[in-house]
Amino acid sequence: MRPLTIAVDASRTTTAQRTGTENYALQLIRAMLALDTPHRLVLYFRDQPPGDLFPDADQRVIPWPRLWTHVRFAAALWRDRPDVTFVPSHVLPVSFPGPAVVTVHDLGYVYFPGAHPGLSRRYLDWSTRHNVRRATRILADSLATANDIAAHYHIPDSKITLVYPGVDEALAPVRDPAVLAAVRARYGLPERYLLFVGTLQPRKNIARIVQAYGRWRAAQGGTDVGLVLAGPQGWLYDPRWTEGVHGVVLPGYVDDADVAALYSGAEALVFPTLHEGFGFPVLEAMRCGTPVITSATSSLPEVAGPAALLVNPRDVGAIAAGIEQIVADSALRDSLIARGFVQAGRFTWQRAAEQAIEALEMAARPSS
Repeated sequence: MRPLTIAVDASRTTTAQRTGTENYALQLIRAMLALDTPHRLVLYFRDQPPGDLFPDADQRVIPWPRLWTHVRFAAALWRDRPDVTFVPSHVLPVSFPGPAVVTVHDLGYVYFPGAHPGLSRRYLDWSTRHNVRRATRILADSLATANDIAAHYHIPDSKITLVYPGVDEALAPVRDPAVLAAVRARYGLPERYLLFVGTLQPRKNIARIVQAYGRWRAAQGGTDVGLVLAGPQGWLYDPRWTEGVHGVVLPGYVDDADVAALYSGAEALVFPTLHEGFGFPVLEAMRCGTPVITSATSSLPEVAGPAALLVNPRDVGAIAAGIEQIVADSALRDSLIARGFVQAGRFTWQRAAEQAIEALEMAARPSS
């Protein structure tokens, strides 16, 4: 394969509070840069990135106040004429030259339209439809998402490449009691807690998670185990989700430096969301030695494998029973923790980067 010039939209990596798709872009680009390939990756930014974000990478900072993708990034692509363009966490420009690869993370707005504001839902549908039709190749985070893309947008399977994301290999169990206590104090957490991590929005099933926790708490006749909902408030957040339920803590966004301790100090990750394209918190918790309750739907059985307790996310009683089981059964906890380390080890950013490069090479071939 001849050396390629690959234009990469890195604009989402400079977001101050990165969520799943922005973190995907950051980690995947870093892993691609670390590979020993003949290709030249050129990163395009809307904002000036910190110096340590991608040290020594070939970078283009092209500020623009609005419609950066469709105006400024597109103009740069017309000027630079790369061999192939890669957009890992956003939308392809309306008009640009040459082949392209794009990642589609999920189609949750199709299955749960009421969990998105109308304008956002219409934009997600338009942008995903444009992405899958304009792209030469599509990366999907899971087999569930790949099947959704093919079925909903009538895209041939041959155009879609399944590339599982990795999980941050720096994450590991935190055992130091002083570090755990410092993180609890920083975010106002109880000594024992169940944990949810993610943006607080309807698709994350927050209302049922809180109801299940409240039901379990009542069955205990009171407990010192709290429920920590860690993450920023997202669209259609409703404060009534947590009203009247004792023990719920809302610490907001948690700094990256504190994430491992947050997971490590939890009794379990409670992540029975309604729909996920991948579900990073499941593997992050496993890397930190924390047992996981998650959904038996969408991509989550793929990601969790045999290493999590799977429940029906629409059944509050099933979620409550899962909490009771995972808190009370020490043998189950130990088994899930051991299997979790193995399962999380199957997902690496190096492998994801190698597969992404292969897809870019395929897209750049004249016969593609």
